[in-house]
Amino acid sequence: MGLTLYHQPGQTPIEADQLRGIRIKSISTQGQLNEFEQANINDAIMRLRTAPIRNVLTMDFVRAVHRQMFGQVWSWAGIFRMHETNIGGAWHQIPVELKVLIDDAEFWIHQETFAPEEIAIRFKHRLVAIHCFSNGNGRHSRLMADLIAVRIFGMPEFTWGRLSDANAHTTRATYLDALRQADSGDVGPLVSFARS
Repeated sequence: MGLTLYHQPGQTPIEADQLRGIRIKSISTQGQLNEFEQANINDAIMRLRTAPIRNVLTMDFVRAVHRQMFGQVWSWAGIFRMHETNIGGAWHQIPVELKVLIDDAEFWIHQETFAPEEIAIRFKHRLVAIHCFSNGNGRHSRLMADLIAVRIFGMPEFTWGRLSDANAHTTRATYLDALRQADSGDVGPLVSFARS
């Protein structure tokens, strides 16, 4: 396949062996790939808004959300990565790290350790750091934060910079800066960005 790939700062490059998992063989540019992925994500969001969900905080559900978001485009959607990436821990530790995150989130909820918004954002931040999947981890972690906000706490979805008047480049730079601050222990800017 002659897919021309590029990636922006903060994105995981798609490796050549992962490209074999593309389901839509007519895709030949990054722009087309982005369009098909976004259409798949939009479908997933619509389904997840109305689907009966018993428990958001399970490994099966985390995987199912990724599969719903990307399964029309990638055959490996919802499957934990089995290779090292430019971010994230060792691939063989993903199930262990994800289980610890889920247990921590359940503790935060039951003990009211943090405000509900902060629990959802802390979960998102740790989830993207684990980097469970070959690609789509940022988008997936944002949707998981939305699902935690809505399904567990009855709050509205996050806006993730959509309310800002800034252009897409500035919005992304603000998001990446907020992620770096969260990496250093300050999740406040990421919480603020999520509601901007």
